[in-house]
Amino acid sequence: MGSNFPSKISRLNSPCSCSDCSPVVLASLVIGSFISITLGLRRKTGHITDVKCSKSRQIALRTLLRSQESRYAVESILARELRTTILSEADTGLTRELVSGCVRWRRLLDWLIARATNRREQNPIVQEILRLGLYQIFFLNRIPEHAIVDESVRLAKTWRCYAQSAFINAIMHRFLRERTKLNRDISELQEARPALGQSHPDWLFDAWEERWGREKTVRLMEWNNQPPPTYVRVNRLLTEPQRLVRRWQDEGVDTTPINHEWAEPDNLYRLRRHPPIESLASFREGCFYVQDPSTLLAVSMLNPQQGQTVLDLCAAPGGKTALIAEKINNRGLITALDRNETRLNLLRDNCSRLGITCVKIGKTDDRPLTKVNFDCVLADVPCSNTGVMRRRLDLRWRLAPREFSLLVNEQLKLLYRAANYTKPEGRLVYSTCSIEPDENEWLIKRFINENTEWELINEHTLHPLESHTDGAYAALLTRRT
Repeated sequence: MGSNFPSKISRLNSPCSCSDCSPVVLASLVIGSFISITLGLRRKTGHITDVKCSKSRQIALRTLLRSQESRYAVESILARELRTTILSEADTGLTRELVSGCVRWRRLLDWLIARATNRREQNPIVQEILRLGLYQIFFLNRIPEHAIVDESVRLAKTWRCYAQSAFINAIMHRFLRERTKLNRDISELQEARPALGQSHPDWLFDAWEERWGREKTVRLMEWNNQPPPTYVRVNRLLTEPQRLVRRWQDEGVDTTPINHEWAEPDNLYRLRRHPPIESLASFREGCFYVQDPSTLLAVSMLNPQQGQTVLDLCAAPGGKTALIAEKINNRGLITALDRNETRLNLLRDNCSRLGITCVKIGKTDDRPLTKVNFDCVLADVPCSNTGVMRRRLDLRWRLAPREFSLLVNEQLKLLYRAANYTKPEGRLVYSTCSIEPDENEWLIKRFINENTEWELINEHTLHPLESHTDGAYAALLTRRT
């Protein structure tokens, strides 16, 4: 099936559920990455890399295997691997490309492998090596064919799969010989079985198709298979946009301003080309924060004012907390809570780096706060993250239908708690990065029906295909007096 992809893409992938939740994007320099449409597959060209990139493939294979064995997101596993390994910028980019591509396209790659092996179950290491090889064959134009074969065999031998190395060699040669025919088969598959052809679970495709129709659902799956751009927000507590743009130019950062109705002008930029973000002095000095435009919506609707008291109920790692602090110019008091101590440490680090002085940080527990009512309360609750699936590489494979009812119960519990902390006529914003109505507007309708003293002032859903951002939802409520 044809795809509506932009002519250029970035290989950068945020290592968290939404870019708001990323204190650092450990990204390499993007090197002229282009997409061509070839018989239904998006193949990336322009990737410049040495043939002998065995270290990149070793790290990619180790990351993929560890992600299968653990409950941790593949992004965090890859980030740890890259922090402890010295790679060139090009090799770092290749490593990220291989990991993200093999995870996103896992189901389609496995379909290809099963057809070629009569559905014989493979050793997990061999299966992952085959996925890596196939991803390079069908999606990366600039990897020489001999390098794909040779490096696949080397990986097998390095991981002591000596007996399977000849098998892997034969399979890679077979796919290379049959690539043109297989491209046609995949194009037909994407028409006949979109969930398989676009590498998504059937149950998720079925739910989305019932809600939005086939055409929109296919476009959403195509969106999820694109590497996400990197966006940043200027931290006006420490700098001004024009000054930061000049500084970026000196640092070798190529940017484009991004405007959305819920964000202040000149506040958001897309980073098109840049050195590793954590290497930038402008980042270390707190001049900007990595943040998708969609994450600004909830704070815009909350609209906190200087001198007010604000509660951020699920605050870590602090993207929305930092924006609230900027909105009130550090004049007021923000209570920022979260249950996860590791994420709270990220919140503390971010507040320190960004020059935030009006935040009191604490760990959430089930005990109520002591007789405190806030002017503004933000409940940015844990959710399914279906609005940020292009950033959460393995989310589609970890989600299960039964989890939604559990999530909704927890979300409703947090909303009730947030409501108890809101002053009469105060402002309460409930938000998610989900595009599922049962976590969003249906939950708010249920809350309003059960609590008639509360009034829905406004709600806003960002759908990726319409807003061209990550998906998000926010609802503004107030209590009648």
